[in-house]
Amino acid sequence: MDIFFADPSEVPLPPSEVRIRELNVDPWPDGRRLRVYLEVDPFQKRPNVDLTLVDQDGRELSGVSIIESMTRKMELVMHLRGAIPGTCTLQALLYYAALPEPAEPGGGPGPEPKIERKIIDTRQVTFELSA
Repeated sequence: MDIFFADPSEVPLPPSEVRIRELNVDPWPDGRRLRVYLEVDPFQKRPNVDLTLVDQDGRELSGVSIIESMTRKMELVMHLRGAIPGTCTLQALLYYAALPEPAEPGGGPGPEPKIERKIIDTRQVTFELSA
């Protein structure tokens, strides 16, 4: 039996062409949680996404990192601690990690390798957070 989960009409894209299709936020009435929906284009290589919630003064209220997502449609709940009601912005950053080359065997310890992020797309949604 063959099972296919991908839509055959949507061709998976290379990393440089993957974009955020949709970003929605649904604040829960308690003012302490957010339901977040994120959808990206079909991909050949699994993308990474950082979600950051900031208040109207630019202070970070919450953050989530999604590493090499296996699915292109994601739903999650972000928890807020000490959030003050008002205007908030959820920022999404889609990127791919450029991993450093492995060290030569027997070369001894070198500097700590840095993982570089190649940012592909960004999106943000502004909404009102109530108490």
